[in-house]
Amino acid sequence: MKWKILGLSAALYFLFSPVLSAQLVDLARVDFTILPSGASNFEFSRIRGNFNYPLKLKNEKGYLFLGLDYSNINFVYNQEELSFDSEVITEFQIIDLNIAYVVKLKNDWMLGARFSPGISSNLKLFDSSAEDIVFSGDLVFIKDKKDQSKTNPYRLIVGISYSGNRGFPVPLPFLSYYRKFHSNWSYDLGIPKTNLQYHFSEKNRLKLYAQLDGFTANINGGTPVDQDIAQSINMSLILAGIQYECHFKDHFEFYLRTSYILSRDVQLRDSKKDDIFLIDDSNGGYISTGLRIKI
Repeated sequence: MKWKILGLSAALYFLFSPVLSAQLVDLARVDFTILPSGASNFEFSRIRGNFNYPLKLKNEKGYLFLGLDYSNINFVYNQEELSFDSEVITEFQIIDLNIAYVVKLKNDWMLGARFSPGISSNLKLFDSSAEDIVFSGDLVFIKDKKDQSKTNPYRLIVGISYSGNRGFPVPLPFLSYYRKFHSNWSYDLGIPKTNLQYHFSEKNRLKLYAQLDGFTANINGGTPVDQDIAQSINMSLILAGIQYECHFKDHFEFYLRTSYILSRDVQLRDSKKDDIFLIDDSNGGYISTGLRIKI
């Protein structure tokens, strides 16, 4: 029973904690994010929802996970004259099918592997082509000692992660070290997310955090930009901010976060994935809110 509870929690943490994903055990989640234009000529908004279902295998040593993750992204260009057709790259659809397996090893270690084929495009989902298909995946080792009966509980995750549609389309280390060092304080150090938490109570907490965010999408058929053809768009963000969480009804959580964009790079790219046109690189605000259903 202990393995079932801790294993499921740690496994879901790994499975749904890639870039822009929450660091909680989500069975379902919906959120809304906006990057106001501020001093720039560019505004971004995203509606995202996911659903995940764990399946316990007969050998009782592993779990299979199936999930869907969908995002609708919209751009607003507050500039009349552009070097490209803004109507072509105003709305994007991203959908991932998550398939993962987590198995218990010796000495409190677990092995987790995730494979996520998906579509990331400026076309409607049913109009997409083979060029819009992307792949993501993770391979990690997990050691979970978050049993509250122990002194200074902790969790360690080490591995490697790749995402073809989350703004950093290169292999990245996946690192997470969580420790609760006081009844009201805990921290989680790692990549792609780091935070320091203050627990007001079991139902309310405040986080200071830094994380990576963004997205990558194909521009179906390409669009002319000066003397080049843009085949894809990539937005990569580095954020730092504060998040408030309120837990209610046992398995529900409301959250609100506001951040400052330390680094923003929105680029059109050619068929070789080289940057050919900078849309925006300004700093600014980032606001996100949502609801989770978790274990």
